[in-house]
Order: sequence, then C-alpha cells, then structure tokens
Amino acid sequence: MKISMIAGVVATGLALAASGCATYTGQTNAPDDPNRTQRGALIGAAIGVAAGLLTGDDAVERRQHALVGAGVGALAGGAVGAYQDKQEAELRRNMAGTGVDVVRQGDNITLNMPSGITFDFNSSTLKPEFGGVLDKVSQTLTQYNQTVVEIAGHTDSVGTDQYNQALSERRANTVAGYLGSHGVLQQRMIVVGAGETRPIASNDTDSGRAQNRRVEITLVPVEQQSGG
Repeated sequence: MKISMIAGVVATGLALAASGCATYTGQTNAPDDPNRTQRGALIGAAIGVAAGLLTGDDAVERRQHALVGAGVGALAGGAVGAYQDKQEAELRRNMAGTGVDVVRQGDNITLNMPSGITFDFNSSTLKPEFGGVLDKVSQTLTQYNQTVVEIAGHTDSVGTDQYNQALSERRANTVAGYLGSHGVLQQRMIVVGAGETRPIASNDTDSGRAQNRRVEITLVPVEQQSGG
C-alpha cells in the first residue's frame, strides 16, 4: 500500500477517534468505565482497509538501502518470491499451535500476535509464554536475514488515543528489544505504534477488543533497486 493512501486512511481514523475521545488517561476493565466508547466501531470502517505494513514504501526503502550498504545482500527478480516462500513455510511450521496467524500479502509476510499470547490488558510486559513464541520468530529471522522487519503495536479503544498511542509504542519496543537480544539486527527493524487506529474487530465487545490488542511483525524482502 502506498504511503499516501496509508496517511489518508490513518488521518480519517484519527479524526474519528478524536471526536469520541474522553479525558481519561489510562485503561480499566470496569464495565461502567466511561471510556468504553463506540468510536472503535467507527474507526474500523475507515481503517480496516489499511491492515498490514504501517510505515509505507519510503521508510522501508530507506531501510533496504541501509541494509545493502551494511552488506546484506539484495534479492532480485524471481528470487524474491522464492525466498519469501521458504520463509513463510518455516514460519508456518514454527507458529503452528501458538495462536499466531501468518498472513502473506504479495511478497510481504505478516505475523499477527494477539493479546492472548503477548501482553496483558494495559501492559507492555511480555507474558511468559510469549518469550517462547518470539524465540522461534527470532530463529527464523536470523536464518532469513534479507528482510526489513516492521514491528507494530496496537491497542483497543479503551482510554484516550494519546494513552493508547504511547502504550502501542511501548509494546512494539518491548518486542523489538527481545528480538534484538536474540540475534536480530537492530538495523533491520522499524518500530512503530498504531494506537487504537487500526482495529481488526469491533471494539464494542470484549472479544473484539482482545483481537485489537496485538502486535504485528511484517517482513519485507530487501530487493535490488532499479537504477535511475
């Protein structure tokens, strides 16, 4: 998805979020919490089409150039798809039974990691079982090192958009820190928080909010750039 399209969709979602934003600065599970608003359902209508890579082509291309300059080989032509085919198969084997969804969009691969295995409500501390999942991810990423790794944190709509933005960034940084400590080069990683702006389910139900509290890791191949 082109960065201009992403910017437009996110701007729409943020405007909708602001229209329903409360003054609350945190999250609670209380059923009468005034911040259990319905703005998430509105955001979903605008943001649902923007699932996947968050940072856009320009940021990824800059990181690709940096990696090539650092000695990471670039893929060309049919080698790109073949490389990602192998990595996808490895990830599907490693993620089987973990609750992580492996989604292929063109030559990009996204790992959708839901709150059940990642973080507790209103927390950026890794759940103990999440470490084992990330160990498997880091093993695959170090084996297939010719990719840019975007790590995006997401939240539900409970609380203000400012609070949720910061929480999503903390979650993404926690995952990036873990991967970095297990052999994944920091230069490969782009860390970003989406806050509550990209729900994949309705925020009007507990189950929907749980789906929206997630981390997504998207792997983009380092491709040879055509001359100009």
